[in-house]
Amino acid sequence: MCGIAGFSGHYEEGLLAAMNASVAHRGPDDADMLMLEGQAGRVGLAHRRLAIIDLSASAHEPMGVRCQRCGIDSKADPRRGRWIVYNGEIYNYRELRRELESDGHQFFSQSDTEVILHLYADVGAAMLPRLNGMFAFALYDGADGDLLVARDGFGVKPLYYAATPRGFLFASELKALLAAEDVGRELDLVALHEYIAYLWSPAPRTPFRDVRKLMPGEAMIVRAGAIQRRWTFYDLPYGQPPLSEPEEVIVDRVRETFRQAVRRQLVADVPVGAFLSGGLDSSSIVAMMREEQPDSPIACYTIAFEGGGSADPGAPNDLPFARQAAAHIGVDLRVVNVGPSMIDQLGRMLWHLDEPQSDPAPINAMLIADAARRDGVKVLMSGTGGDDIFSGYRRHVALMNEGKWRWLPPSARRRVARMARAVATGSGGAWMESPVPRRVVKALSYVDLPEDRRIASYFFWGVEELRRSLYAPAFAEALRGHDTASPLLASLARIPNERDPLNRMLYLEAKHFLADHNLNYTDKMTMSAAVESRVPFLDPDLVALAARIPSRLKQRGRTGKYILKRAMEPLLPQQLVYRRKTGFGAPLRQWLKNELRGPVDDLLASDAVRRRGLFEPNAVRRLISLDRAGRIDAAYTVFALLCIEMWCRLFVDR
Repeated sequence: MCGIAGFSGHYEEGLLAAMNASVAHRGPDDADMLMLEGQAGRVGLAHRRLAIIDLSASAHEPMGVRCQRCGIDSKADPRRGRWIVYNGEIYNYRELRRELESDGHQFFSQSDTEVILHLYADVGAAMLPRLNGMFAFALYDGADGDLLVARDGFGVKPLYYAATPRGFLFASELKALLAAEDVGRELDLVALHEYIAYLWSPAPRTPFRDVRKLMPGEAMIVRAGAIQRRWTFYDLPYGQPPLSEPEEVIVDRVRETFRQAVRRQLVADVPVGAFLSGGLDSSSIVAMMREEQPDSPIACYTIAFEGGGSADPGAPNDLPFARQAAAHIGVDLRVVNVGPSMIDQLGRMLWHLDEPQSDPAPINAMLIADAARRDGVKVLMSGTGGDDIFSGYRRHVALMNEGKWRWLPPSARRRVARMARAVATGSGGAWMESPVPRRVVKALSYVDLPEDRRIASYFFWGVEELRRSLYAPAFAEALRGHDTASPLLASLARIPNERDPLNRMLYLEAKHFLADHNLNYTDKMTMSAAVESRVPFLDPDLVALAARIPSRLKQRGRTGKYILKRAMEPLLPQQLVYRRKTGFGAPLRQWLKNELRGPVDDLLASDAVRRRGLFEPNAVRRLISLDRAGRIDAAYTVFALLCIEMWCRLFVDR
């Protein structure tokens, strides 16, 4: 688990050093660089190491292959050798290594990194679908000067790149690319619009026009500083016939496949801890960890808000459930106490995120990672992904309840949607502070749309009319003709054989919300403290199984993750399995009216907004006033504007 950076093209060693320094927090255990005058130009590879598997110097990177079977000794002839810088874990590396050794390959380390090099020697880029794990890497092949750049199928590990006239640059974090003077800081206004609409921007866009994200499951061949080829080697396996076995058989399959996923991801040469909120996903992982390691100490971490509050107003406090889970499973629970002062971490959060993601939840992950690092825990298991493959969000309930209004004729749907959108833009009374009206208005605002557009609309925060009313003329002009839903609609077009609405929504969850939001912040926040986060729910076998489970066994009425709950009944108390879902976040709406009121008034003051030139000052003040009066629910939109301004001060104004 590490940070990587590098280039192919006309760049100097000084840039490579600066890029490597930018990701130093990701790997405090070791660091090195390699400059090569290759067959097709200059190549630079940089690495910062967080040692998890094979803690010895043998696993040092950049790593070159040395093997008679491969016919290469990279140390003897670096220019013609094969070299890799790699961030991630390959959980099936031992099985792959045994196959390679039986075929005559010779290994000098015990690392998973070296397995990638040998597997590439056998089958080239065709190896990618065989890698079960999370990864982002760049592999240089001196035989032809090609640089293979790849990102895992779910996007667990980030990879940013920039293609400039001088060459191609890549890195684990966006900030490393900004060390190159020819990577501009001009804003991508479409991406900023999407950060406001979704709270995240769908890949490949980033807030800078010159920087892009490699898509999950995507690979590229770069030669002489130019992208020669790009392709998708993995896509989420939706569109297959649903399982037809009896429910009890599927329950058993889910339990055993999940157990196998956790077992795979326990491979490490350091202790493995876990997040433990007391929710179903984290509790299920910890229960399986205990089964696999009955005698090992397991450190688990949870967040506790001052005064016993909750991130989700009206929802029960997580801490009693986390304590109940820890006592039942028999693990050590370590509580990270936080209060309103955690908002002081916003600047640090945005710096490490690289992107103006408009959600305070990453602060929780960052503070837990800080605590784990102080305790010497370098790996944490995370429940991220459970909701996205088994159906656990409120929008899934809303989608499954569409039958309650779908009988309405089109004209009636249009009237209902117009009324809901009018309320969402401020024509209603001061009752939008209550969660029930908020959710009803959101669910009804898009009932007039065709099915795929309606599915995409569930990911919006607020309504389009309100968003676009905020933009200054140049911003508005840049968005002329842009369809906000287009990235999600393009993704849905990739699965024409999947007609089940819930599965189509789950495809978008994993393809975008999970990869572009949850996984992005989970990686960045844990790695800010040099702690690795693992996500067993995204084991390829478990995802493939979940994709074929009938929707009625994933979302049953208001019970989400029904089949996972059935599978975990033998391992966890009923109270934990069937507890109400709460968000892993912070009380943002409360903060905006109290602790964040001053920062909002300062950073979004009319003069500051006018100087930035992105938004209309009067429209921003109206938005804030309506939200504070409870006439609209614009908390996350206001927070998005705040985050964009703070992010601009960090990355644009420097």
